[in-house]
Amino acid sequence: MTDSDLRSWYRRYAEALNNHELDGMDEFINDEVMLDGVAGKRDDVVAVLKGIVDAVPDIHWDFQELLIDRDRIAVRAINTGTPAKEWLGVPPSGASFEIVEYAIYTVGDGRFVKMTNLHDSAELLRQLTA
Repeated sequence: MTDSDLRSWYRRYAEALNNHELDGMDEFINDEVMLDGVAGKRDDVVAVLKGIVDAVPDIHWDFQELLIDRDRIAVRAINTGTPAKEWLGVPPSGASFEIVEYAIYTVGDGRFVKMTNLHDSAELLRQLTA
């Protein structure tokens, strides 16, 4: 894919995430994928995403920066939401969160083959328990 193709493709992925259209992730995530350095399956990634959406129905990823280098994509996003049920061991309190997430992806044959995400879990928990 060209840089322009990857950019457009990633925007479709981001739109699917924010619309919580997780059953169509086979368009974006390879059957077998490295997730944070651990071999896994697309179903594992989708299960995690569905768990987040279930607990945080208004979860939103606001993609601030998108950089492309050949088959690699780097993203800086602002994640926001308000848990409606227990999440990460914290009962819902009406508290919302806003955290920065950094993600690095490798694309092979038109789908993610490596996905790495980094966010400040301590800050997320601080906001939910404040």
